[in-house]
Amino acid sequence: MEYVTLNNGVKMPLEGFGVFQVPDPAQCEQAVLDAIESGYRLIDTAAAYMNEEAVGRAVAKCGVPREELFITTKLWVQDAGYEEAKKAIQTSLDKLGLDYLDLYLIHQPMGDYVGAYRAMEEACREGKLKAVGVCNFYPARLADLCETVDVIPAVNQVELHPFFQQENALALMKEYGVVPEAWGPFAEGNHGIFTHPVLTEIGGKYGKSAAQVALRWNIQRGVVVIPKSVHKDRMEQNMDVWDFNLSDEDMAEIAKLDVGHSEIVSHDDPAFVKMLHGLKLHD
Repeated sequence: MEYVTLNNGVKMPLEGFGVFQVPDPAQCEQAVLDAIESGYRLIDTAAAYMNEEAVGRAVAKCGVPREELFITTKLWVQDAGYEEAKKAIQTSLDKLGLDYLDLYLIHQPMGDYVGAYRAMEEACREGKLKAVGVCNFYPARLADLCETVDVIPAVNQVELHPFFQQENALALMKEYGVVPEAWGPFAEGNHGIFTHPVLTEIGGKYGKSAAQVALRWNIQRGVVVIPKSVHKDRMEQNMDVWDFNLSDEDMAEIAKLDVGHSEIVSHDDPAFVKMLHGLKLHD
């Protein structure tokens, strides 16, 4: 495993394990235990995933010292606001059974996220959060936040995979010292990514799968990846990306796959924004 140093000096694994769409408590707990046993140290959850308690149980049972783990969770739209975020941070800590979080992210760029970010900055000073960041902040939104707040976000978790490469967004993150993190590094299975001819052919040169090539490609761009699987053999395969390097020619071939837009979500769609605001996690 390799690490990236965040803009506040905290070290973050370049590969982690995501638990999006694993709401079943028993399955989620076992998946996290399997992931940690397979070598993962970064675990990425969110209040909206409804599985923080299961993640917390796995962390408590796994036998790995807390300081060797990197636990991330996220603030939901409903709790965007200064007072609301203060409560949400403590709620997540309680559900996870932790004294601190390694990284806390604003899940969506909606609502009073600046007020929420102020609460996050405060929680950092109190030692409850080691690092703070955002998710889904596209370039203009990220620039506005960075020009507004005191603590520059350490991480911006956005959709990044061979079919939506976001080079302009990566350039802006680099300018501000924000580390990119990829959700959906497998494009949620779109474009036949697991059998894609370009990725498969490149992988054949290294004895690797198309999925492993997709992960390695992002890692070589300086992007943290958080693949998800509930199958331990796939977890192990996803972790097996540290013994090869893609050539410049390989990277150039993968660059040609970019379609230039998301085919999964659109944060510019008013209906999508309304839908997210309508998802309530609590009364």
